[in-house]
Amino acid sequence: MRVRSIVSSYQEPETKRPPAVLAVALVLIGVLIGGLVGYSISSQFFLSKIDELQNRLSTLENQVSALQLMQNSSNTTTYVLEGNSSLSQLYESAKDSVVLITGTVVNYDIFYHPYYSTVQGSGFIYKFEDQFVVVTNYHVVYNARDINVRFRSGNTYLAIVKGADPYADLAVLSVNASTDEFKPIKIVSSSTLRVGDLVVAIGNPYGLAGSMSSGIVSALGRTISEDTAGGYSIANCIQTTAPINPGNSGGPLLNLRGEVVGITTAIVSGSQGLGFAIPSNTILREIKSLVEKGSYDQHPWLGVTGVDMTYDIALAMGVNVAYGWLITGVTANGPAAKAGLQGGNKQVLIKGSRVIVGGDIVIGVNNTRITGGDDLLSFLEEYALPNRTIMVTIVRNNQTMNIPVTLGTRPPLT
Repeated sequence: MRVRSIVSSYQEPETKRPPAVLAVALVLIGVLIGGLVGYSISSQFFLSKIDELQNRLSTLENQVSALQLMQNSSNTTTYVLEGNSSLSQLYESAKDSVVLITGTVVNYDIFYHPYYSTVQGSGFIYKFEDQFVVVTNYHVVYNARDINVRFRSGNTYLAIVKGADPYADLAVLSVNASTDEFKPIKIVSSSTLRVGDLVVAIGNPYGLAGSMSSGIVSALGRTISEDTAGGYSIANCIQTTAPINPGNSGGPLLNLRGEVVGITTAIVSGSQGLGFAIPSNTILREIKSLVEKGSYDQHPWLGVTGVDMTYDIALAMGVNVAYGWLITGVTANGPAAKAGLQGGNKQVLIKGSRVIVGGDIVIGVNNTRITGGDDLLSFLEEYALPNRTIMVTIVRNNQTMNIPVTLGTRPPLT
């Protein structure tokens, strides 16, 4: 019993471990486990981000490809023209028809000593019946002497002004050159032009021969002024976004078939993408007279001055119409005066500007609505002739009436 008691009560002594070592071990194990978990989570996170970036890159590449396809499609629509030709082919077909025109203008100082300046512009070759001529702007050759024309070949010849019309800023030159220098270009009606049509201008801006620019028709029926037109406006012009610079004047404005629809003539100083061209209808109407007679005398004349109506003018006049063209003055013994049209009778101050009011307001001609001076002058230039009678619709004292007017011929410049 004693032995058994001793045996049963015997226990092995405990092995005691330092508590600090155990804590460190636990921390290390936790850090290891945390690192493994963190690594796994971060790996998944970065892998997902990489996948997301790859997806975005793939999407971007697809978008770029789509844009390139759209651009190619746009280029095809814009630059591939009729008959599967292109702008470069259009240029190749028209470039030999465009010439560089230069001349010398003599001026005098206060002591009447001469000094000389050089004028420069563009022109294009046209065949009228059996004659080759160069068409350009009147202001290019105005008061110029020793005019010469340089062809695409580089050859230069003396030229003379065969005919001119300052009212339309047109001139026709005769050039003493060999027949093989002349590469004529076709002139077609400008009546088919619409706002938004693509047009091309070829000329010699700043003497840079054979330069081409393109744009669209941004407006039709505009009225512009030229110093050489004697104070009269040049009506029914084409407004275009094709870049035009000094030296472009007189060059052709072409449609997509490479045909002349206008002649570039003016820019607005300081503007961006705003140029004007004389319509080809004016050239076609005048070319015979310019070549055969040396002038054109069929510009209709109404004999009035005026301004566009505005809301403020309507308030000042107490009228119920805010559109049309207000007659401010009537030329004595002119067509309008003989027909009984009335000009203004008093001057008022409207927002700092003096306006002559009280005259008739033109709102229509031959049943065509007139909203301003551009409409009136363009209608007269395009559809009227001297000695023809037109029906002018006016507003006078808030009453609408129709007055027949027999047009005269615009007086020649002196």
